[in-house]
Amino acid sequence: MKVEGGCYCGALRYVAEGEPQMKAQCHCRECQYLSGGHPNVIMGMLNAGFSYTKGEPKKFTRSDLETARTREFCSECGTHILTRSPSLPDGVLLKVGTFDDPSLYQGPDVAIQTADKQSFHHVPDDIPSFERFAKK
Repeated sequence: MKVEGGCYCGALRYVAEGEPQMKAQCHCRECQYLSGGHPNVIMGMLNAGFSYTKGEPKKFTRSDLETARTREFCSECGTHILTRSPSLPDGVLLKVGTFDDPSLYQGPDVAIQTADKQSFHHVPDDIPSFERFAKK
């Protein structure tokens, strides 16, 4: 699979090639902040197949959290492109809204962090859901 995408203003562009490692919707409180209130829909891809093709992202990592994730976003328009997690050192979690063709996502395979889910969030009935991170 080849996924191309970028930010709202066009200053950042990327390409990700390979098979998705996961397709999820995350309901954690942090994702709610970043999405404006809803879960984030993400697709995990391997670092080896990911690269920025235009621009350099601004990065943010909270210094007060032991296992903080790094958020990469456009410094011009603020579009959140991806998350890098210490628990997934070989991958990136791409935000589906940044795909040129979001239909490539085809929906989540799992819902995670549902302990933080709001009453107005929808979790599809046909996927596994976990109050915290999915266990393999």
